[in-house]
Amino acid sequence: MKKILSVVGLLCLFSINGPIAAADAVRIGLMLPMSGPFANIGELYRTSVQFAVDEVNARGGVLGGRPLQVVLFDNRNSAQEAIVQLRQVIDQKLPVLIQTGGSHVAVPLSEAIARHNEREPGNRLILLNPSGDQELSTTRCSFWTFLFMVNTEVKLEAFTRYIAARPEIRRVYLINQDMAFGHQMRQFSREMLARKRPDLEIVGDDLHPIGKVKDFAPYVAKIKAAKADAVITGNWGQDMTLLVKAATEAGLSTAFYTFYGLSPGSATVMGQAAIERVRILWRWDWDMRVPSMRRAAQAYKKRFDLEYYATPVGNMIEMLAVAMQQAGGTDAVKLARALEGMRYRGDLGEVWMRAEDHQLFERLHVLTVAALNGKEVNHDIEGAGIGVRSDAVFEAADLVLPGRCRLQGMPLPGN
Repeated sequence: MKKILSVVGLLCLFSINGPIAAADAVRIGLMLPMSGPFANIGELYRTSVQFAVDEVNARGGVLGGRPLQVVLFDNRNSAQEAIVQLRQVIDQKLPVLIQTGGSHVAVPLSEAIARHNEREPGNRLILLNPSGDQELSTTRCSFWTFLFMVNTEVKLEAFTRYIAARPEIRRVYLINQDMAFGHQMRQFSREMLARKRPDLEIVGDDLHPIGKVKDFAPYVAKIKAAKADAVITGNWGQDMTLLVKAATEAGLSTAFYTFYGLSPGSATVMGQAAIERVRILWRWDWDMRVPSMRRAAQAYKKRFDLEYYATPVGNMIEMLAVAMQQAGGTDAVKLARALEGMRYRGDLGEVWMRAEDHQLFERLHVLTVAALNGKEVNHDIEGAGIGVRSDAVFEAADLVLPGRCRLQGMPLPGN
């Protein structure tokens, strides 16, 4: 088992060389949807990555004082554009590419990187994905790809445990984007609820085009007509915000169970109408009870005028920095070996990169949108006059499901 690294350990690791030296930067690629309907998500991740990189650089950088430098690429939330942009990443010989923006982009990009690494072993790179794509952790997992979030199956294992324990929920409506992630959401929701609550009825199941629906009022009307007690949705970005907006305008009282109910702009749109009826499966307690996290959140808000989403991204950048130190450089094979099995302890507690499927396991919270009360609900999200209360916590060790991955593209020893 690899040594658990803490923030204190990292400070020692990177400060021994004194102030950051004027040396060649270690350049890493960042590929996001920076234009189109999901540009706000791209901007969120851009600022989060830059914030985390600046933290590492402020402590002295990596590899004896070299700063990390981010090179930005716009994938426009398109798989085709991502492959075009990948050529530039390769031509610039960037050893690491961070990508987010949907499984429809992540899967083909991961496979393209694996093919490239096989063709050009002298110019390999690894892919870091802040989202937990189901296929990339099971049927299409790759030695070169690392997921810095648990997959859909694990997240729904936690959420359906919580829902199953609530007897007042008898009728559930599913609404998701018509993409791989949305199909996974409906599949696992149905399977897990049937197993845990056979008395529960699925009263609706909609898939809608991703990023193209401008008015969700017709979908909200169907939810009302179905008399659902709860809605489960994996919608993200614009599709989450507009769905919540339509539900709020229609006065829908049905409880929403979401992964991305705290997407940028959602709190402002929901307002007081969301109190006690919107629940979010999230990666930390939003009330910022950890002092170091609270200070970071304040600094991030002051710098970017955005709510603080940077902590999980921070784990990714910190673990990458540690991997570079352990690898003694940026060789893709050595970086991958260093990340496999790594345990890291930061503001979110311990996280663990499972070696067999390159999937990060971490603590998950069920948060309920609640009124500010100056006690357990203090943080005013987006100045909307609402906060969240942590109603359940699932430790990483309690969510470890059997792996179903055979890593593809693994290099032979010595290669």
